[in-house]
Amino acid sequence: MHSGIKTGVITVLLQAAKKQPGGFMAALRHLGLFGLFSLAVLDSFPFPTFGGPDILTAILAARHGNRWYEYAAIATAGSLVGAFITFRLARQAGITYLQSKFGSARAPTILKIFEKSGTGALAATTAVPFPLPTSVFFAAAGASNYPARKFLTVVGLCRALRYSLIAYIAARYGRHFMRIIRHPTQYWGWLSLFAVIMAAMVAIGIVTNKILGATSSAG
Repeated sequence: MHSGIKTGVITVLLQAAKKQPGGFMAALRHLGLFGLFSLAVLDSFPFPTFGGPDILTAILAARHGNRWYEYAAIATAGSLVGAFITFRLARQAGITYLQSKFGSARAPTILKIFEKSGTGALAATTAVPFPLPTSVFFAAAGASNYPARKFLTVVGLCRALRYSLIAYIAARYGRHFMRIIRHPTQYWGWLSLFAVIMAAMVAIGIVTNKILGATSSAG
């Protein structure tokens, strides 16, 4: 069933791309909220989208600034749906899923990293764009028997933070922000600062959560 959803999403997007002149991203812009939702779902599978949801969220928010929160919400919802599907597939298949998607040699290493870092790794990779697929950690969480409710909470909050910030900045600064998105190497300094701020916010949230947890346990 889950594989069918993935195949269906890909099929719909490819058909839209064929009908719309200007390529794949133009087709997604034409589809609007549905295109953004579908791409966000696909991005949470072991399928390369190369930051597609971030870029499309920024494009749509820059063009329709007064609706930036809608694009952030849709991107978050799509990402959460895709993340949970990946999580469930890995929960059912265990390390076999990791081996089939990311290689037999890498699977044990991925599990060790997740078991050591847990929530911190999941939150950081979900909130901050890293040069590796976040689906690795979605799958690791499922294979590690990570609590489903906690998984949805962490992914939902971090994705909402990420897409809301992208959509708001794109809506506010429009063309300037789009220039950064399309030519990231020319603005590596600002992008690094953005990544540091996001990482700091995630770290603060994790530390606060641990302090609150320790306080409640002591009480």
